[in-house]
Amino acid sequence: MKELFTATVTAIGGREGRIKSEDGVLDIALAMPGVKEGTTNPEQLFAAGYAACFDSALNLVARQEKIKHGGSEVTAHVTLNQSTDGYSLSVKLDILVRDVEKEVAQNLVEAAHKVCPYSRAIQGNINVDVEGRIA
Repeated sequence: MKELFTATVTAIGGREGRIKSEDGVLDIALAMPGVKEGTTNPEQLFAAGYAACFDSALNLVARQEKIKHGGSEVTAHVTLNQSTDGYSLSVKLDILVRDVEKEVAQNLVEAAHKVCPYSRAIQGNINVDVEGRIA
């Protein structure tokens, strides 16, 4: 396996602390949702990364298949769930692909889900609902 990039981020204080990236680009306060204005939480950060990664995967697949579209958007909804045996995450991805037929959009979404590093990393561990639509 060829390593392409390593992101290094340190968390101090858990959900009530801070995260700082090694390069200084990220330096963000964390808090539980709704507790402290101007803060984020791990689920928001995961949603941001997953949405960006999935959109990149979709556009990679489109280029490889020589499918032209009018742009795409991915919105990730990451939910923190609690059950009797602990906490878990679930994800819903809303994917918009512009200016293609519905079947083409759905095929792009399915192919992107197979190659997206986030999708691959959580496969079998987190429930992911993928919904593609066109505009």
